[in-house]
Amino acid sequence: MRESRKIALVTGASRGIGKAIAARLVADGMFVVGTATTAAGATRIADELGADGAGVELRLEDDAVVAESVAGIQERHGAPSILVNNAGITRDNLLLRMTPEQWSEVVEANLTGIYRLTRPLLRAMMRSRWARIVNLSSVVGRMGNPGQANYAATKAGIEGFTRSLALEIGSRGITVNAVAPGFIDTDMTRELTEAQRQAMVDRTALG
Repeated sequence: MRESRKIALVTGASRGIGKAIAARLVADGMFVVGTATTAAGATRIADELGADGAGVELRLEDDAVVAESVAGIQERHGAPSILVNNAGITRDNLLLRMTPEQWSEVVEANLTGIYRLTRPLLRAMMRSRWARIVNLSSVVGRMGNPGQANYAATKAGIEGFTRSLALEIGSRGITVNAVAPGFIDTDMTRELTEAQRQAMVDRTALG
């Protein structure tokens, strides 16, 4: 019965790391609500998860849209006690050539989007006195990568956000952690230039 299952919310669950996380949470007994930025992506999630989950179209760039989506998720499926902030984008360019739009789009989606989604979920989590929040960072946030000043800045920001929020709500039985994946073969990393990919490989101990 769904009433006895924890509800997990996973952003960017239609592909890559998010898709794998959603599948693992279902295998661990959770009911998973996965988000995608398009209706087609949400449909793919629903098809993948079947009776164990749902797909929701959600873009994180608008406060009102996010708040409305959160209210809808809570009404239809229950309040999530597990949140995985996985969604992210890249708009790579050398800083000298990076447009204001390329900078702001990445900051909005990768960093401000986490604030927009996490904040309206916190009250229910605090009332239940048990929740888990996992934010996807990246090794790029620590070591940098040419052409990804915007992306690296957001991932470093996610780690600061994570530590601060953990201190704010840890006493309520809520843990907040960040995971910083390395170079993983996903749709996003396939969009990197050959030079960017090689730079990351060169900094890997095993090459």
